[in-house]
Amino acid sequence: MKKCVNAIPLVLLALAGCTTTDEIIVDRKGIDVARYEQDLAECRLYAEEVKKGAKVAKGSVSGAVVGGLFGAAVGNSSDAQRGAGVGAVTGGARGVRQGEQEEIQVVKRCLSGRGYRILN
Repeated sequence: MKKCVNAIPLVLLALAGCTTTDEIIVDRKGIDVARYEQDLAECRLYAEEVKKGAKVAKGSVSGAVVGGLFGAAVGNSSDAQRGAGVGAVTGGARGVRQGEQEEIQVVKRCLSGRGYRILN
C-alpha cells in the first residue's frame, strides 16, 4: 500500500503535463493568423509558469490527511491507510484540474490583453 501511495503524486504530475488551452475560442475575423499563432505560442509560454506540480502536491497531501482522518474515525489503521490513498488521489486530481483552469485563464488574459476577442 505504501508503494502505491508514494506513486500517486508521480501519476498525477504526469497528468498535469496535459494542457487544455486548445479549448480557447478566439474570434479570428480580421486578424492576421500568423500573428495570432505567434501570440498564442507566447501566451502558452506564460501559462507554463503556473505551478501545477505544487497544486498537485498540495491537493494530494491535504486529501491524504483528510482521507486518513476520516478512515481512522470510521475504522482502524487499515481504513485510515485506504482513506489516505483515496484522499490523495482525489486531492491530487483536484489540483491537476485547478492548475489546468489557471493555465487557461492565463492564456485567455494574455490574448485578451493583446487585443483578441475571447469567445468562451
